[in-house]
Amino acid sequence: MKMTKEDVLREAHEKEVKFIRLQFTDIFGILKNVAITIEQLEKALEGELMFDGSSIEGFARIEESDMYLRPDPDTFVVFPWRPKQGGVARLICDVYNPDGTPFVGCPRGALKRVLAEASEMGYTLNVGPELEFFLFNTDAEGRPTTITHDRAGYFDLTPVDLGENARRDMVLTLEQMGYEIEASHHEVAPGQHEIDFKYADALDIADKIVTFRFVIRTIAQHHGLHASFMPKPIFWYQWIRHAQ
Repeated sequence: MKMTKEDVLREAHEKEVKFIRLQFTDIFGILKNVAITIEQLEKALEGELMFDGSSIEGFARIEESDMYLRPDPDTFVVFPWRPKQGGVARLICDVYNPDGTPFVGCPRGALKRVLAEASEMGYTLNVGPELEFFLFNTDAEGRPTTITHDRAGYFDLTPVDLGENARRDMVLTLEQMGYEIEASHHEVAPGQHEIDFKYADALDIADKIVTFRFVIRTIAQHHGLHASFMPKPIFWYQWIRHAQ
């Protein structure tokens, strides 16, 4: 069922949310955000919050910097790892120009335009992701190293697969955020992992993928690890290659 602006406001208050992250991506797919308090949520849902687009890679020149974020109510979700009181939630946004037209450089908007064209031709695009990542140890100052967290291989398990606990917490967190996880396992290379979730329409999956990367890195950090989505972070290791 589609979420409305009223649904978001009610749920945010019921779950004692204090901060909301308005998320969007730059043209390279890197997740960005503006944090607001609950007092600004209604204004944000009306698309009235402005940000400086000139500071975002590939967005706008300094003289055209004013841009607006329009949250998609269906993307409202509370971060499970944050405190229950004074909690934090997120909304994924489309980027708009000051004149109310969609910004052509918004990746989410570009995908929506392509999907609309496909729909007019009678097509529906579903995507089934099998997302892979590497887990690396960090040094004494918390900076990532090139030392993988384990020396395990394909479908290995504890005690060889030292990433099992982190991967379990990642799966549980994703499920709390509405993902239907189908499988998770160790991949071929040391420190390489895969988590698969149920297919859906392309826009929903695109939103889930950018969120997935954010969640995986966050939970990895809680375990003292660094998660990398580089296709081949170490040249003699198996590469990340899945695109279904």
